[in-house]
Amino acid sequence: MLQVLWCPTEHPPEHKPSTELFWRTAADVGTVLASPPRPSEVDDHYIPEPCFLAPEQIIEYPNLLELDEELRQQLSDPSTWQAAGAVVDDAYGGFPADFYSHELSEAPGWKVGGWAPWGLTDPIARFCINCGTTMTPLLTIASDECRDYRRSWGPNEDQHIAEFDADKVSNPPGIQVSGGNHLQLYTCSTCYTHTDLIQ
Repeated sequence: MLQVLWCPTEHPPEHKPSTELFWRTAADVGTVLASPPRPSEVDDHYIPEPCFLAPEQIIEYPNLLELDEELRQQLSDPSTWQAAGAVVDDAYGGFPADFYSHELSEAPGWKVGGWAPWGLTDPIARFCINCGTTMTPLLTIASDECRDYRRSWGPNEDQHIAEFDADKVSNPPGIQVSGGNHLQLYTCSTCYTHTDLIQ
């Protein structure tokens, strides 16, 4: 079991909650509190609202910037998508690479593993400070699950909704990381003991 604990206030220099991870076995878990104590200092947007957890296994692809130039050019060519039998929504017009970015790569929302969501920076490799191994995304805590323009990533149980309600569908836990950003935790597959917090 992975236990993720955080201080529900923002701390410099990242202006994110301080986070600690603990790997435990089921035998290590004692009595579970029915009502966990509320911290004395808290930013309300870091206290999750009770909501239903419905994990889904999905396939996502890396950010366009993580692909080599030849593959990026192929994804920008409408004939590539036609040859693959993919239907690129008219909303993407002459920009099929945007279809890839919005509908196929970097699933938004809370996720375990997967590809890192980039936005404020270009993709940057993360290396373990203990052994030098490339670190991989472990957990993404997001400020929203989906948006109308990324409808394909909406939860299965909400696909019937004509227009996503921003408060109910796109952010059921009500978490707002740094005013709408995300919290990305990386782990070293060699050490397992080292984790890194990335904005």
